[in-house]
Amino acid sequence: MSITNSESGTRIDEVADRIFRISTPIPPNPALPTGFTFNQYLVASEAPLLFHTGQRGLFSLVREAIAAVLPPESLRYVGFSHVEGDECGALREWLELAPNAEPVCSQAAAMLYTNDATDRPVRALADGEHLDLGGHEVMWFDAPHVPHGWECGYLGETRTRTLLCGDLFTQAGNDHAALVETDIVGPSEAMRSMMDYYAHSPTTRAQLERLAGFEPRVLACMHGSAYAGDGAQRLRELADALAAKPISANVRAARSRS
Repeated sequence: MSITNSESGTRIDEVADRIFRISTPIPPNPALPTGFTFNQYLVASEAPLLFHTGQRGLFSLVREAIAAVLPPESLRYVGFSHVEGDECGALREWLELAPNAEPVCSQAAAMLYTNDATDRPVRALADGEHLDLGGHEVMWFDAPHVPHGWECGYLGETRTRTLLCGDLFTQAGNDHAALVETDIVGPSEAMRSMMDYYAHSPTTRAQLERLAGFEPRVLACMHGSAYAGDGAQRLRELADALAAKPISANVRAARSRS
């Protein structure tokens, strides 16, 4: 695949069998001097699923990218990891476009947000519940507070062993290959050194170990490159890194001043 919007640089790339990464680069700005990327993932199955809606401002760009693979109005499910603008900001726009689409999220997210955000029935998945997409199947993992949000969770596609891992392994910068086999823990730790977005829950290691038990072959990251290789090892390396540096320097400095 390739760039679908030359002005924004939005592109779509296949990172696993019929699983596509849609990515829009954000130029360096005062909030993120390094620049950034916002990624969504399309599982192009019989019942297509979009994971992460993107912000409302990205809706037309994501719609244009999906149209390179399938009619956007044919989406059957629109899922997200937790409640944030880049995760579900354009949920209403997607549901208006796709008349048969159902929101997909954790049971906690449905209770806290999604049931109120739409009149459409919500597919609120329990931990470990499977959803058949026809050609693909996804499994929901509850992951409260990893990295943040009580309602946080992830989808694992069981046939390709692709983990749609949201904000885990967030990488700064706006120029990333769609899929890499190189280190992503180092770049994600560099991002965390600038902005520690982890809740540092007592259960973080156990949650990451459970995701590692899925034995993912692709880590579909929401910011930066997706990763192909030993996803379980990368998740355990992330757990080790978080344990070694549980609180950022900025947080420690703020505590010392209080």
